[in-house]
Amino acid sequence: MSGRLIVVPTPVGNLDDMTFRAINALKEADLILAEDTRTSGVLMKHFGITVPMESHHKFNEHDRVASVADRIEGGLNVALVSDAGTPGISDPGFMLSRECRRRGLTVECLPGATAFVPALVASGLPCDRFVFEGFLPPKKGRATRLSALAADPRTVVIYESPKRLGRTLRQLSEYFGPDRPAAVAREISKLHETVYRDTIGALAEYFAVNQAKGEIVIVICGTDNAVRNSSSDAYTRRDEESDED
Repeated sequence: MSGRLIVVPTPVGNLDDMTFRAINALKEADLILAEDTRTSGVLMKHFGITVPMESHHKFNEHDRVASVADRIEGGLNVALVSDAGTPGISDPGFMLSRECRRRGLTVECLPGATAFVPALVASGLPCDRFVFEGFLPPKKGRATRLSALAADPRTVVIYESPKRLGRTLRQLSEYFGPDRPAAVAREISKLHETVYRDTIGALAEYFAVNQAKGEIVIVICGTDNAVRNSSSDAYTRRDEESDED
């Protein structure tokens, strides 16, 4: 009898966001695949999970997919986690899930944490229709993607690293226009969670002189709502400034 692949979301910050179902799934698995076993080891120790772990990250995913699927086909129940959030969402996991589906194996994905949903809702921008872009192409195709996204009527959600935030905001200001309403969310669900809300131009200026820390989510108003939101008195620089620094 074949085993199954269980995709298990883990907290993006606060460990209390871990669900009972996720904890039980990890405890009952035969093997846990982790993006970084050291990072996931902290989580496992916190919840008393002693299941064996192996690494499964973007650098070895191509080579490991077939062998892991073979083991699942042979009856192993494998849980997949990333460092934070839901595997497959800008993290390794898609290729293994696809291979298991191709072989007719059971793939179960638990509901749970992901950074872009709370960032989108907390931004104050329309979230009835949105496009999740993940990380922008670093070079090739970047300008083409920015041009397309700038014309999209839906709210746009982008992941970015703190080191590249200033450059990206400058480019967004160029392509979307400096007056487009936007938000920059950092450290979602963590102690120093902060949501900065303003126009893209103002945010670009702010982060040109203020170094961001932690994981970043950028939310940008779509063309359908840009005019209405740009005139809103409720759209302010930030919800709450962290005293972290």
